[in-house]
Amino acid sequence: MERKEIEEKVKEFLIDDLEIEEEKISPDALLKDDMGIDSLDFVDIVVIVEKKFGFKIKPEEMAEVKTLNQFCDYIEGKVNA
Repeated sequence: MERKEIEEKVKEFLIDDLEIEEEKISPDALLKDDMGIDSLDFVDIVVIVEKKFGFKIKPEEMAEVKTLNQFCDYIEGKVNA
């Protein structure tokens, strides 16, 4: 899967499912601080990623993921592994 497609799917579910304002979504945006994603949102993200991308997120692998760009890197690494 191409990076652009991953970014589009992620942006789509952030807006549609988590109701994050589009202007808050940028590659360098911090998931928690800039976009306001909390632990309950993260549970939703786990389910959405599994459904849209076909793999389970492991919390320990997400420990270093702070920005949207890093999150897309993580997904890209899993999908294209």
